[in-house]
Amino acid sequence: MSVQEMKPVKEGKVREIYDNGGSLIMVATDRISCFDVILKNEVTKKGSVLTQMSKFWFDMTEDILPNHMLSVDVQDMPEYFRQDKFDGSSMLCRKLEMLPVECIVRGYITGSGWASYEKTGKVCGIQLPEGLKESDKLPEPIYTPSTKAEIGDHDENISYAESAEYLEKRFPGKGEEYALKLRDYSLTLYKKCAEYALSRGIIIADTKFEFGLDEEGNIVIGDEMLTPDSSRFWPAEGYEPGHGQPSFDKQFARDWLKANTDHDWTLPQDIVDKTIEKYLQAYRLLTGKELA
Repeated sequence: MSVQEMKPVKEGKVREIYDNGGSLIMVATDRISCFDVILKNEVTKKGSVLTQMSKFWFDMTEDILPNHMLSVDVQDMPEYFRQDKFDGSSMLCRKLEMLPVECIVRGYITGSGWASYEKTGKVCGIQLPEGLKESDKLPEPIYTPSTKAEIGDHDENISYAESAEYLEKRFPGKGEEYALKLRDYSLTLYKKCAEYALSRGIIIADTKFEFGLDEEGNIVIGDEMLTPDSSRFWPAEGYEPGHGQPSFDKQFARDWLKANTDHDWTLPQDIVDKTIEKYLQAYRLLTGKELA
């Protein structure tokens, strides 16, 4: 295959996936999406933060279960990827058969979980103690899976029992086993990583994991892991339940778009700069290193 010919086989709002024969190459671009729209700006280094942060967590959790990462060195990839724009933001991965459930773990009550609790006292059918305030830490993290929607559709929250039925339809005889493993792996990963993050000054309020099956049928963690795009990271310093918390993600971008309705999906440069600084700060705090 010539250098010019590599085209993504799948393109998401932020990620591009390339087929490399027996493996895949996942590229986290510098695109940024808010409210399900890709903005006209690029946020320089954002893709590298997402890829290198996933690598950091994959390395840390290999003792819990295997992951799909083979390499983040573009020298291990076809020549096409040895361009500056791919260096740091590309990951060579094993091919997996992805399981069609998003595995969400919530350690704190916020976002749609808080809205649901205010109405019903429950989150995704799970009864929670009375008297919780917005952003409170839950007594124990809860597992709230959802179906994985196609781009343009919305994921749908389901109960643990529904996740077993949903998986059973697609993998007859395996639904209960897979549902149980997904729940247990998700909670174990979250607890280990949230405890570590807290020691580094970051609260992981909630996160989403995705898993797949390798050729032997083992469950493997895929996609990205514990990035500001797939998780809510809050600074531990100044954490105070009773209201929303500042976060290490696209909050500056979202807030600006809400306040400036004639935006044409383009951010001013200072908002872009503040956004990437949040991503870089999260990376520095968690890894103890500057982004290479």
